[in-house]
Amino acid sequence: MPVGLEHYLVVSALLFCLGVLGVIMRRNLIVMYMSLELMLNAATLALVAFSWFNNDLNGQVMVFFIITVAAAEVAVGLALIVALYRKRQTAHVEDLTTMKY
Repeated sequence: MPVGLEHYLVVSALLFCLGVLGVIMRRNLIVMYMSLELMLNAATLALVAFSWFNNDLNGQVMVFFIITVAAAEVAVGLALIVALYRKRQTAHVEDLTTMKY
């Protein structure tokens, strides 16, 4: 049985739903950040699948730039989370309500 576009889209949808559940259910900033990255990768997988099955390389080139920007985002995001943890000694969202002011 050949692997079709539907299979890739189902995997992408499952990864995206898993990421959404991770953001909703967990209260740890690092787990929430990893879940957001999982959602980004699920969208990227769908874009690559559409590009592959339409025989168009534009989507795959766009994915290359998305991954490059995501790597920079990970570096900045983790640096912010580490700095926040050093200042507050916690990575739980409920304990960070003082950041409003």
